[in-house]
Amino acid sequence: MEPESQSNGDPATATAPPMAAASAAASVPPPRTVNTLAESLKLEHQLLRVPFEHFKKSIRSNHRMVEKEISTVISSVAEASNREAAMSQEEAVNHLTSLVSRLQGLKRKLEEGSRVENLQAQRCRARLDHIEAADAENSSEWSNTRLKRILVDYMLRLSYYDTAAKLAASSNIMDLVDIDVFHEAKKVIDALQNKEVAPALAWCSENKSRLKKSKSKFEFQLRLQEFIELVRADNNLRAITYARKYLAPWGASHMKELQRVMATLAFKSNTECAAYKVFFEPQQWNYLMEQFKQEFYRLYGMTLEPLLNIYLQAGLSALKTPFCYEDDCTKEDPLSQENFRKLAKPLPFSKQHHSKLVCFITKELMDTENPPLVLPNGYVYSTKALEEMAKKNDGKITCPRTGYACNYSELVKAFIS
Repeated sequence: MEPESQSNGDPATATAPPMAAASAAASVPPPRTVNTLAESLKLEHQLLRVPFEHFKKSIRSNHRMVEKEISTVISSVAEASNREAAMSQEEAVNHLTSLVSRLQGLKRKLEEGSRVENLQAQRCRARLDHIEAADAENSSEWSNTRLKRILVDYMLRLSYYDTAAKLAASSNIMDLVDIDVFHEAKKVIDALQNKEVAPALAWCSENKSRLKKSKSKFEFQLRLQEFIELVRADNNLRAITYARKYLAPWGASHMKELQRVMATLAFKSNTECAAYKVFFEPQQWNYLMEQFKQEFYRLYGMTLEPLLNIYLQAGLSALKTPFCYEDDCTKEDPLSQENFRKLAKPLPFSKQHHSKLVCFITKELMDTENPPLVLPNGYVYSTKALEEMAKKNDGKITCPRTGYACNYSELVKAFIS
């Protein structure tokens, strides 16, 4: 008996996480579509979290700027008040004029800050509307938009900024993607590629409180690299001064790493000692770039892996069963193709407690209402499909896979336990 059992492997019946293929929802019956969309929304936290975090960052930045400028102006007014007797009328006018100019500059900065805040609020609203629009009636269009969002996210993470921007603009999804956020990261990544740490250190300073809360080591790693570059250039005195100023404060929490890196003063950049040679290798800059990306993703609440990878792995794992690797695996199963099998090889098998029998002919579930019937050659199809075939062929049944022919009366009912 060789039933057409998908045994957890049929993409139409496996209880897969959303987007085994991004547009698959369009061909699924409405009730299931609603369930699929409901599951999809659980994975959409990044869509809302990124603009919200960007919005909060803009508010904090504007708040700090206002506090700083107002504090300076008030101090300057107080100082002028104390010197009132010693100041001439012309000096007082010039002083007040400079303060007015400073306040006018603050006003311009606040207007720009307000524009940025409104833009972020608009994006949060647009994304909420997008999620609320997910329903059975427009599931195909919604899934297509999601696929484009995921592709833009993937391109941005691989630094294909221009291509990502063109795809977003042509698809009219600029409010649903994070191009401006990734451009912020691009400045730091480009600098690290050019072996410059200043922009990365400025980014650390700007986000110091949040990085400290997450116990990030990124700033420490940047300081170590600056120290190593001074040692590489044989500027030992400058390196020691730098270590006292910037590395010593990290001693309490990173003493072992600090001791190792300080030893490079004795071993030099041309050392063959593996323990210290690694500090001078070019891939240290690549490591810093990757570390920055991870910190950047955490800061904005993004997934550490591209969404495309996550969805693809989830979909392949949900479809992967031992049946997929058998020779008689149905060709409609994506994992019957060698390329998909290679992608799914390191992934776990789908965990399902119950197998499902699906008719090869109608693709409908075989159960007590539509029981399976067994042909003499051992193949199994649904009662509904074989009854329709018998009506059209005067009671004759032909196996669609082997061409074997028999009478309907020769079929045997199979029972599902």
